[in-house]
Amino acid sequence: MLGLGTLTKHTPDIILPSNPCKNDNGQKLILIGSSTGGVEALTRIIPKLPIGLPPIVIVQHIPVGFSGSFAQRLNHLSAISVLEVTDIVTLQHSHAYIASGDKHLIIKKKNNQYIAQSIDGEKVSRHKPSVDVLFRSGNNAVGKNVLAIILTGMGDDGSIGIKELHDNGAHTIAQSEESCVVFGMPKQAIARGAIDEVVHLDQIADSIVKFCKQS
Repeated sequence: MLGLGTLTKHTPDIILPSNPCKNDNGQKLILIGSSTGGVEALTRIIPKLPIGLPPIVIVQHIPVGFSGSFAQRLNHLSAISVLEVTDIVTLQHSHAYIASGDKHLIIKKKNNQYIAQSIDGEKVSRHKPSVDVLFRSGNNAVGKNVLAIILTGMGDDGSIGIKELHDNGAHTIAQSEESCVVFGMPKQAIARGAIDEVVHLDQIADSIVKFCKQS
């Protein structure tokens, strides 16, 4: 018999409150959330990206033990550097950062720099790491200078956080249905009115570069 705690679906409030950033320091950040089919999708996006882009932070629903090897694989395939975050790291241009498979990943701002920190806590939207936690923390620390992308995946993780980002002026993208393995996460974000653009997987890398070139 399932206990009540097993059935509880937590919102990101259990990890951090919503406190949207209203400052504009011009420092851009790219946030990506994905689940089922996301490993393949990210493998088709990240290796296409040129060096010189702002930091990219990724939550992929993936078992602990596989997130590190996936980061290494992407790093081998890509011009930018890709690494798993297991503690605290200062975000740098030409780098992508992947959440560890058993921890949430949050963004903070310290001394005018963006920091990614791996933290423990309850599952949010039934996941750890949770896309909703990443997106909310990005909205709290960065706000409208975020590009938030929600990729293929089952369920609705990310729809709360990407709606908050959208309402705060961030640019938001959902992967198109025809290019998803599972359209659940993008569909839920679209249904919330949280998405500016629906983009085919093969055009998402170009959309990232376009966002980074805009003033």
